[in-house]
Amino acid sequence: MKPRRVGMARGYEEMDGANVPRPPGSTASVGGAANGADTLSGGASSPQSPVSPPVGSMLAGAAPEFELASVSVVPDDTYTVTQAVNALGFGWFQVKLSLCVGLCWMADSMEMTILSVLGPALHCDWGISRYQQALVTTVVFLGMMLSSTFWGHLSDRYGRKPALTLCGVLLFLYGLLSSVAPSFGWLLLLRGLVGFAIGCVPQSVTLYAEFLPTKQRAKCVVLLDCFWALGACFEVALALAVTPTLGWRWLLGLSAAPLFIFAIITPWLPESARYHVTSGQNDKALNTLEQIAKDNRRPMLLGRLVVEGPSGSRGSLKALLGSSLRRTTLLLWFIWMSCAFCYYGLVLMSTELFGGKNKTIVDGALTDDGITIDCQPLATTDYMDLLWTTLAEFPGIFATIYVIEKFGRKKTMALQFLFYAGCVLMITVTEVRVFLTIILFMARGVIAGLFQAAYVYTPEVYPTALRSVGVGGCSALARLGAMATPYIAQVLFQSSIWSAVTVYGIFAACASVACMLLPYETRGADLAH
Repeated sequence: MKPRRVGMARGYEEMDGANVPRPPGSTASVGGAANGADTLSGGASSPQSPVSPPVGSMLAGAAPEFELASVSVVPDDTYTVTQAVNALGFGWFQVKLSLCVGLCWMADSMEMTILSVLGPALHCDWGISRYQQALVTTVVFLGMMLSSTFWGHLSDRYGRKPALTLCGVLLFLYGLLSSVAPSFGWLLLLRGLVGFAIGCVPQSVTLYAEFLPTKQRAKCVVLLDCFWALGACFEVALALAVTPTLGWRWLLGLSAAPLFIFAIITPWLPESARYHVTSGQNDKALNTLEQIAKDNRRPMLLGRLVVEGPSGSRGSLKALLGSSLRRTTLLLWFIWMSCAFCYYGLVLMSTELFGGKNKTIVDGALTDDGITIDCQPLATTDYMDLLWTTLAEFPGIFATIYVIEKFGRKKTMALQFLFYAGCVLMITVTEVRVFLTIILFMARGVIAGLFQAAYVYTPEVYPTALRSVGVGGCSALARLGAMATPYIAQVLFQSSIWSAVTVYGIFAACASVACMLLPYETRGADLAH
């Protein structure tokens, strides 16, 4: 018997002409196997003609061998992980993976949304200043930015699954410890470590995309955005139920529950088949692909699993700023930074707007500078209005997906930035609660859709070799925008609402111009190579 070649489907024997299933105990020699021509080692030989089994070669009670003509696979057939994933289609395997990765995104969204509630609560409980409130938000995004390279290298060396398992454990641990932080300094340290662990969350998207058939990939990206919106809504609802009676410590502790569930299920996550192939572990990659075939009730491919081809050198920042891409890169960096600046600014401003109606003076409570604390606790109606504005992300995401295919990416993003600028400027012209909630609802839906449009456009405009580093650079600039926005939405907003919304309006208007200056429209175009 010849040994099964690495990558051949199990249950088949490699023979001189084809893969033929043989019964246990039978010999490896069939028909023309002894004619001395090893077609598999000879390269691209033509398939052998059908050969009938010799008389007496079948054992009593054993299943008969198939004729070579009954096997449709050419011996030299090879396939890649991408071809296998596309052939096996979308099924129960991807559904399970969607729920696992979606839970990860929900947990990430909850840790981001809690920042809008945590700052005002700490202001009332510990008497921290507005600058310290902003620092609580900034330190999380700083941890995310500093950790992205670490998690990327860890995933490339040891795989996506170990990295996500460690991420889930650390997120749960630091999130839980944050709820018992004895001082503001400890809380800052622990929230920074939470941000450091959150930096691994994009690896879940990488793992998810590697198991998605090409035709379903765009729809599933929208699904992840829906999990993000769901996590934000769940966090606001949890804050409504917990914070008024039990306080912010219980809110932090209970918000870590989805992280605990994710940490438990990560050992059952599949490892990336692409990672196994590129690291020379073809047998493990085959195990994963066979599991996909089993879960999706599809026949496993026959042939030899091969690497997708030379990956080439990894893209660099220098290449992004080359003459052909410099304009696109610089404009996209500003657009992404403006997206995060405006999105998280609106989230923080919403809390300040609703909580400002309940301003009370805490007796005897002073800041370090001797300033009396003006506490702004959120009431039940405030949480309900926050929930309504958060729900706006769902229609915003789906509307954007429709509009970008009809009018193009550039025009859609430009109009959305202008619409956002108009909404935030309208905040200053009304104090009617209903109108204010409607304005914030529209602005939240538009800016959430803007992030979706940017996620669609950016991978399309960069060539394959630079796609990963291009999206990574945009993500880093987005975190810079998120780090800066608390000082506008929480610090400047308290002294002058008009000044704060003007800053957001100017940034949005400039970003709208930047969208129109982008040199390429990618609607209907294939991915750049």
